[in-house]
Amino acid sequence: MKKKVLFIDRDGTMIKEPEDQQVDAFEKIIFYPKVFTYLGKIAKELDFTLVMVTNQDGLGTSSLPEENFWPVQKFIIQCFENEGVTFEEVIIDKTFAKDNASTRKPNTGLLTEYFSEGYDLEHSFVIGDRLTDIELAKNLGAKGIFINENSNLGTDEITVKREVLNKFIALETDDWKRIYEFLKLKNRTVELSRNTNETNIYIKLNLDGTGKSNISTGIAFFDHMLDQIARHGQMDVTIKVTGDLDVDEHHTIEDTMIALGEVFAKALGNKMGIDRYGFCLPMDDCLAQVAIDFGGRNWLVWDADFKREKIGEMPTEMFFHLFKSFTDGAKCNLNIKAEGVNEHHKIEAIFKAFAKAIKAAVKRDSEKMILPSTKGML
Repeated sequence: MKKKVLFIDRDGTMIKEPEDQQVDAFEKIIFYPKVFTYLGKIAKELDFTLVMVTNQDGLGTSSLPEENFWPVQKFIIQCFENEGVTFEEVIIDKTFAKDNASTRKPNTGLLTEYFSEGYDLEHSFVIGDRLTDIELAKNLGAKGIFINENSNLGTDEITVKREVLNKFIALETDDWKRIYEFLKLKNRTVELSRNTNETNIYIKLNLDGTGKSNISTGIAFFDHMLDQIARHGQMDVTIKVTGDLDVDEHHTIEDTMIALGEVFAKALGNKMGIDRYGFCLPMDDCLAQVAIDFGGRNWLVWDADFKREKIGEMPTEMFFHLFKSFTDGAKCNLNIKAEGVNEHHKIEAIFKAFAKAIKAAVKRDSEKMILPSTKGML
């Protein structure tokens, strides 16, 4: 099996970087909060090879004498080994930044062995506090985990560089617990295309997103409701649909929700560690209750009546059907109940409660990665 690697910067990542940017004395050593706990858990629980990669400007010259550097370096390595963190390799570049040497991050001159067949760089990460670490990730074909304590990146040139490198940043945080959770909890991003004679559908879902949405189905009110799922469920959702709206809305709504359900089923995978259940939500004159169970069986209980034929251009008779379509695709139970006077508020409250129920149900605890079932499978 190919090895996945964590290429980890030292200063500013595992150790707080001092003002003079040189950790060349014991009194300058301040370990990053929680680094021992969570890098230790990464080393123990996850299948990553650990490699330290650090630039040490002018090591061996008068600016950074070796007799100052090596006792500190050996102490740092020993501290991590005492906590079960062993680096397969420690790679130190001694050149000055102005030299732009091929061996200096973000260049890969000292990392050529990792381009071999034995390593899985696509699923590897570079963890560091500088944009050069993210650029190194790009040059390796990996992703970056950006430890950025300082939200002000400085010059316009750096800001532009950050914008270019953004797509290579898989996670931005200054919390080692968050890094551990990110690496342990598998990525739950799924794409799906579903094309028939009636509809062409593309959906991308990130269950662990922040609530971003990009939705276009040709039915404005349906788009508005689907946006509630992303925003209140705190997941990133892209939905692009071209349907036979010249016939009516039925196929577009039905097929979209079947496909959305299928995407959820794929993203949840083996459902390890999820909470599984979840929501009750008020909205002005309305009260909506949505209970969901991603238990592997589809069922819908519906208790909501609508007096209007349409809200916007969306037929109210489709509300039951769209949730039924979702349960068929996601293989989940849904129990929906709503009461109120304003029809718009009623269905919007249902969608918001649906989103909150999903958010609660798909939440994972990295410390309790067990299957929420006595059956042994879901």
